Amino acid sequence: MPNPTDSIIIRGRGRVSALGTSSTSYAAPATIPFQTRSVGSYSLPVAALAATTEYSIAELRRSHPAYRQLDRTVLLALLAARQATAEAGWLASGGLSTPIGRGQLESVTRQQPTNHNQQASISVSVGSSRGATERLEQFHREFLAEGSVSVAASPLTTLGNVASWVAFDAGSTGGAALSHSSTCSSAFQALGNAVAWLRAGMATHFLAGGTEAPLTDFTLAQLHALGIYSTFPAIDWPCRPGAGRPSTFVLGEGAAVFALEQVSADTLATLQQSAQPVFVLEAVGFGFEAIASKTGLSPDGQHFQQAMRQALHQANCTVAEVDAVVLHSPGTPAGDASERAALRTIFGEALPPLLSNKWLVGHTLGASGALSLDFALHVLETQRWPAAPFSTDLATDAARPIRRILINAAGFGGNAASVVVSRL
Repeated sequence: MPNPTDSIIIRGRGRVSALGTSSTSYAAPATIPFQTRSVGSYSLPVAALAATTEYSIAELRRSHPAYRQLDRTVLLALLAARQATAEAGWLASGGLSTPIGRGQLESVTRQQPTNHNQQASISVSVGSSRGATERLEQFHREFLAEGSVSVAASPLTTLGNVASWVAFDAGSTGGAALSHSSTCSSAFQALGNAVAWLRAGMATHFLAGGTEAPLTDFTLAQLHALGIYSTFPAIDWPCRPGAGRPSTFVLGEGAAVFALEQVSADTLATLQQSAQPVFVLEAVGFGFEAIASKTGLSPDGQHFQQAMRQALHQANCTVAEVDAVVLHSPGTPAGDASERAALRTIFGEALPPLLSNKWLVGHTLGASGALSLDFALHVLETQRWPAAPFSTDLATDAARPIRRILINAAGFGGNAASVVVSRL
């Protein structure tokens, strides 16, 4: 029977974004992590992977014959999940092994799938707004040109394809493999499901997070058609959350995955004596609003309010105990204003420091919440974050040590999610 005093800890984590794959990349980006893509008659800034990360993706694709046909969204998830399992020490099937140090990406990329003849209990929960975007568009182009499609079209583009390949690569033979799609809160929906399974005693080890590779011509054209895309060039920090008008939405690609375990109070006390920081996933709250809007966004952010209240209640903490907020803040005037209105309703006018990583990695849709959580863990670990080089309401420092952070995510359809994470 699950013990209500047990805690969910983040044993390991991995990430892939325009900043690279290292957790230290948030400290001080060496160059502006945006590129320019031509789509039809116009050019758009995007937060695409750098050449060094592209090499890692190519190595991963070559590491197993079946991986050569996988969508880029799946490959990003595999790479992030391998980092998380390595850091957690889950490389040995069915149990814990000696953790691989952070930053040793090359060996992790070349890692072969765990022996599938051994019983493994790792469960997987991965969110993605669009899923296999690149392969779906490719198969559709082939259909329009030839009138037929490949036999592999359906299995390679179904959303369940994302989590199942992560589970395969992790060596899971008996754990759950769950895929989620709720637009830009997909990663937190996946995280919440993982927490529920762990607390119910239905799983012992969970890989949970989000992944998205949406930088295709059709997807970029869709976002441009909404009239929210940034007009700033790639060399001038085009994504500017909290800067007001004009809209500065910029699409990015990436993934972040977390290795989750539920531990007893005694185990938690033992972990606190180690040199490594201990991160506790205290809550995952959800909010929904059904309104007559194509985005499902109300001016006062009702879904944000509901999600934050639920998360704070689960974490059994007051607003005064939240030291910072990592915003969803997509850089659109309406979206940014709605979230801040919801924050003022919950926290009052004296808001905690507001943080964001979207000006560094763009908006990665279904992966955005996961990358925001990874950014929050970086802040908890280092007590530092880079200052945005444009006028904004994002904080440059904090008046007190940051020990607990609330992270928001929201998406089209009126759904929002909030996570509370702390460092012991």
